Amino acid sequence: MVWISIAIFFGGIIWQVFRFLALSSTVDEPKLKRPAGLAKEEPPAGAGGLLYALKLSIFKTSPGMIIVTSVFHLCLIVVPLFLLGHNILIERAIGFSLFSFSEKTSDTLTVIFLLCGLFFLYRRLFVERVRIITSGTDYLMLLLATAPFITGFLAYHQLFDYKLMIVLHILAGEAMLILAPFTKFVHMVFFFAVRFTVKGEWALGSGNRNW
Repeated sequence: MVWISIAIFFGGIIWQVFRFLALSSTVDEPKLKRPAGLAKEEPPAGAGGLLYALKLSIFKTSPGMIIVTSVFHLCLIVVPLFLLGHNILIERAIGFSLFSFSEKTSDTLTVIFLLCGLFFLYRRLFVERVRIITSGTDYLMLLLATAPFITGFLAYHQLFDYKLMIVLHILAGEAMLILAPFTKFVHMVFFFAVRFTVKGEWALGSGNRNW
């Protein structure tokens, strides 16, 4: 089931990339004549260019939300990849594993991730502008993202029945892998594709594509 889940995940991601390319098209730069004496504003190079792009992005209007979101997504990726238990299983399966965090570090990052998840739940329940656009699917997606961490945390600390928790942990992780390319989780692909290749108000790069 794990290998099937991984195959569906990567196959779905590849399909979504081709779908994005099919739904978007390159944009021809308009050839407008610049008035004499009017210099073209160029973003600064290097780190300054990144800061310039961030100021033009949503980071300017909601830095707190961006920070929590970034921490949430970072933990969502790095904790499963560098978890000691996962890497032991990977090494047994293919004879190779990635660097592993200490168990204390992974445990701390899991708690931070779950706190971020509670923050998102709080916003959907109590922040009116968020609540009115929230559907049952949004709650399901949040549950699906946090379930592998909740069950893994409970299994690691041997709270409740260990065998039940570890089975739920495995099933939750496989469900997330299978559904990720075909649900709202696909924003993990479209975020980078859109932000860096599509021209727009929130773009982080000089993209040349449009919907």
